[in-house]
Amino acid sequence: MALKFTKNVNGKPYFVTFSVVDNIDIFIRKQFRDIFYESTNYCIKNKGLNVFCYCIMTSHIHLIIGTDDKAISDIIRDWKAYTSRHIRKCLESAKFESRKYWLMKVFKYKGTINPNNKDFQFWQQNNHPIQLNSNFIVEQKVEYIHNNPVNQGFVEKPEYWLHSSANFYSHNASTFINLTKFD
Repeated sequence: MALKFTKNVNGKPYFVTFSVVDNIDIFIRKQFRDIFYESTNYCIKNKGLNVFCYCIMTSHIHLIIGTDDKAISDIIRDWKAYTSRHIRKCLESAKFESRKYWLMKVFKYKGTINPNNKDFQFWQQNNHPIQLNSNFIVEQKVEYIHNNPVNQGFVEKPEYWLHSSANFYSHNASTFINLTKFD
């Protein structure tokens, strides 16, 4: 299946992975996933982000993203900063999270040992965007992203994973892929 993307900086989409420090399974909770969705929608509407493919796993998020005219690194910086701040606020006031004190201890410790942070670190810093230069590589990454929950043994088919664009792809294989809404 050949995928077509809207124009991006340099005309190419990017593959990125955002990982939580120590691969902590934070996205098992709806409240934390919702913060990521909210931040993503904001970046789409206000910063020119295009999301073509995604999968939210329990401890990391894979995406194929692009932008029409802005530096992808600036969008990623702001996106991750916002989600980190808001997840921290949510966690500090959370009554639903049984691991609250342990999680705060880990995130605070990681923040104090990293000179780039003050006192809190949620995301790992190594998420360098990889520019996708051919449809073959794009298709390879889409398959990798969508099969991640299958390979982890969570579901039998990619489209069964609720927090992924796989269901969109399975129903719209012949359409141009430009997810302008991140649902």
